[in-house]
Amino acid sequence: MPSYQLTPNIVGAGCQDGHMNQVVGAREASEAVEDAGWRFLLGSLRTSVPVDSLAAAIGLAADAVAICGDAADQHLAVDARPHRVVFTLQSVEHAAVTTLDVELALLISAATGALTVPAVQTLEIAIDALEIAAIRPFWKAVLGYADEAGADGPKDPIIDPVWQSPAIWFQQMDQPRPQRNRIHFDLCVPHDEAPRRLEAALAAGGRVVSATRAPAFWVLSDLEGNEVCITTWQGRD
Repeated sequence: MPSYQLTPNIVGAGCQDGHMNQVVGAREASEAVEDAGWRFLLGSLRTSVPVDSLAAAIGLAADAVAICGDAADQHLAVDARPHRVVFTLQSVEHAAVTTLDVELALLISAATGALTVPAVQTLEIAIDALEIAAIRPFWKAVLGYADEAGADGPKDPIIDPVWQSPAIWFQQMDQPRPQRNRIHFDLCVPHDEAPRRLEAALAAGGRVVSATRAPAFWVLSDLEGNEVCITTWQGRD
């Protein structure tokens, strides 16, 4: 496992110095933070910390912001609730996990104590389209969405600028398929959670439509053919 040491000036200068803040690959990022209670979810690091009250949640969030220092606004997102706090680390500039995000994750874990396997996931919505460039502006406008950093092309995904709603991406179709849904959910879970989620879905009446791209994703459906993909970071290199 890589060893990351945070020197005092990196938090303040990491966003400006490209040598200090490099994008990290999926496997390296996952292995670097896994034992500290974080999980890599398609371009971000996430962990969930149980708390007893909203006041405790806000206090923990404030501690994390202090730990991140000047880098907080460009790397840290916090969802604080009475029973848990979810921390997300991702470089806004790169829309990816960087060496600084890894280092901040380890610092936050050290401050909050040992963490168990986090209950975290990311939901995306995929829209099948024959002409992605033709429909993307509509979805961007009607939802009030925005381009992700470095991804403003006519076929790129769009995101909620305040990170409250799922990202939307567009899947290229080669021919019309009116017999099936053209919108499906992509649920990104930690790689070690995927087998349990699959088992639960199948026990609840679901079926596997395709596992040819596993562990990157499994395509499942309910009894009426409505589809959802369970995805992980693995198998995407």
